[in-house]
Amino acid sequence: MKLIVTGGAGFIGSAVVRRAVTDGHQVVNLDVLSYSANLENVAGVSTSDRYVFEQADICDQAAVTAIFARHQPDAIMHLAAESHNDRAIDGPLDFVRSNVMGTAVLLEVARAYWRTLPADRRADFRFHHVSTDEVFGALGEDGAFTEDTPYDPNSPYSASKAGADHLVRAWHRTFGLPVVVTNCANNYGPYQFPEKLIPTVVLRAMEGKTIPVYGDGRQVRDWLHVDDHAEALLTVLQRGRLGETYCVGGNSNLRNIDVIKILCAHLDKLAPANGPHAERITFVADRPGHDFRYAIDASKLKAELGWEPKIPLAEGLEDTVRWYVENRPWWQGIRDRGFQSERLGLAGAETTPA
Repeated sequence: MKLIVTGGAGFIGSAVVRRAVTDGHQVVNLDVLSYSANLENVAGVSTSDRYVFEQADICDQAAVTAIFARHQPDAIMHLAAESHNDRAIDGPLDFVRSNVMGTAVLLEVARAYWRTLPADRRADFRFHHVSTDEVFGALGEDGAFTEDTPYDPNSPYSASKAGADHLVRAWHRTFGLPVVVTNCANNYGPYQFPEKLIPTVVLRAMEGKTIPVYGDGRQVRDWLHVDDHAEALLTVLQRGRLGETYCVGGNSNLRNIDVIKILCAHLDKLAPANGPHAERITFVADRPGHDFRYAIDASKLKAELGWEPKIPLAEGLEDTVRWYVENRPWWQGIRDRGFQSERLGLAGAETTPA
């Protein structure tokens, strides 16, 4: 199968690219190379004759149309998105442009391309839209998100992803475009850009800086290893029912503060300089609109397609810490380009402690 993977130089996208090439698929990595993208993430497969890179903006309809015409894909996996909630607070229109308008452009390009295909290829074509559990809003102390949970996004980021989800379903219902949608839990693992919680904690601890915790740290997330997620996405692409949504979870619900303490314990063993690391935990003002709890019921995905996560959270967190400890050149390059894990999302009212 020949796939176009949008955002394939990003965190989740690169995991999909690596897995797809390894599995024998031909992959066209379509990425604009924004601040969080990094072609080093796919260096391990970049010399494969099954891999091609195309730099383009998904909002550029002419450029995307040319890429489709040039490569004649069998499917598109759409992962390109602005994804950091704090950045969405400071610059929401960037998220609307990329996540809503970019998705609409891809849908139109894919629809026009799909209609030109011969009948057998048209029947097999897929548009897989990769989304987030944040579109469902926040949970209280109990319950879990399912595919039937009503949408209730609370942040500019989650609202933009909700808009994209609705567009994908509308193109399926109105035009017949063959689509599948997935909504995933919080991802973690190697190659994650250090603006998200886990790499922020690990890198700042290794640098002897304070470890910021939003609010009281009691927010609960379902943690999904990125390699498990990549496997789930390819499973849904190939065997998911058209027009269906599948929730992808890690079966690993934990408070942010508890995740941070686990990371600190691993750092005390793997990078003991500047330790004990938990002593550097500092509670800071919470993010506006910060959802209290997410949890996913992924039983539909298991029942229909046989997928379930394989990497236990305890093992995955330790391996992730070890990866950042052993791959300093990767993240030092990000530091050298100027990103220092500074606090965003309070419109300049507060920065991360030094």
